[in-house]
Amino acid sequence: MIGKTLAEIELQLKEACYLTEPDITMAIHLSNTLQKPLLIEGPAGVGKTEVAKVLATLLETELIRLQCYEGIDASQALYAWNYQHQLMHLKMQESRSSGNSIKESDLYNERFLLKRPVLKAILADQKQVLLIDEIDRSDEEFESFLLEVLSDWQISIPELGTLKARSKPMVILTSNSTRDLSDALRRRCMYLYIDYPSYDKELAIVKSKVPGIHKKLVKQICRFMEMLRQERLQKAPGVAETLDWARALAQLHIEDLDRDLVANSLGLVLKDWRDKRDIELSLSELLEKTGVQSKMS
Repeated sequence: MIGKTLAEIELQLKEACYLTEPDITMAIHLSNTLQKPLLIEGPAGVGKTEVAKVLATLLETELIRLQCYEGIDASQALYAWNYQHQLMHLKMQESRSSGNSIKESDLYNERFLLKRPVLKAILADQKQVLLIDEIDRSDEEFESFLLEVLSDWQISIPELGTLKARSKPMVILTSNSTRDLSDALRRRCMYLYIDYPSYDKELAIVKSKVPGIHKKLVKQICRFMEMLRQERLQKAPGVAETLDWARALAQLHIEDLDRDLVANSLGLVLKDWRDKRDIELSLSELLEKTGVQSKMS
């Protein structure tokens, strides 16, 4: 159960190893209290999805995830009829029946309904966390279909009528801002923007997620990442890349960064060939800015 006060929520997030900030705590509190979907925007890899995972942990419930993509439609999000089972049922009834006609309601009921993420969350008996991930990858038509769900907590199925939510789920929508979302969708949501973390916050995150990492190394990693994000990059690395890099170096029992080590492991940090090429060319200068020459001291 999510706490009723900001202090309780902050403590719960801390116990769940999520390093929160006042605006994040407030957004979770208001979204939960007002039962409004929470729209989280920000660069890739800053922990937007992690908010949904932590909330599912706090509610001790299932995280139901809908991964959006270009071309997704209502059938992938809502439901589909299990035509194979319907056909099997039809043949079985025909073989057993003695002239009795088969009613349409025998074929179109919840027994043959394949529940996709949104419908599954709506019809759950217990409050669920519904993550609609990367909503900006879908189109405006898909957004429009979501409006009925987010406004009235109900879904219209032609064969069954309107199905209302048994328990309103906590809805988290994430966006990497690859396109502008509609005003209609935004109005129905509580809004939160998560940016790249400060040096101190990222340091705390790495320490909590990578236990046992050398104290000097974690400081060097976070300082380098802070400077790296100031460069003109096609795809700036997020916290996810910082954690991948930190875990890899910790497993190699590295205690101190040097130029060769950084150059050889850039593939864990930069995921665009142009970024990697440009940073390799200017690596000495960049490392010097962060206090690295041949070795960090």
